[in-house]
Amino acid sequence: MHLVHDPAAPPADTIAFDDFLRVDIRAGRIIRAEPFPEARKPSLKLTIDFGEGVGVKRSSAQVAELYTPEALEGRMVAAVVNFPPRQIGKFMSEVLTLGFPDEAGRVVLFAPDSAVPLGARLF
Repeated sequence: MHLVHDPAAPPADTIAFDDFLRVDIRAGRIIRAEPFPEARKPSLKLTIDFGEGVGVKRSSAQVAELYTPEALEGRMVAAVVNFPPRQIGKFMSEVLTLGFPDEAGRVVLFAPDSAVPLGARLF
């Protein structure tokens, strides 16, 4: 699923601007986070509110090494909302929550550093 984590790697192949515009990345607020012990890598089940246009969606996120469910509830995140749902074990993940790897390869969530409206689209 993940490509290259090496920060010294060269950029990926060039894409057209229209390709970027097809990826719908929205801001949402985590309204529920719960353990996902059945996952192969340390993960949490997230329920994220993206506001009126997208609604409430669920995501399996490999973030349990750095975050507790309690620390995530109420936090803003960014997610791709127009990928098809993906079955992760018995859980249906509807959006891809975004993050960057830290030095140890653990996922650090990507989020706006100031409040934005739920459902705001990245540009």
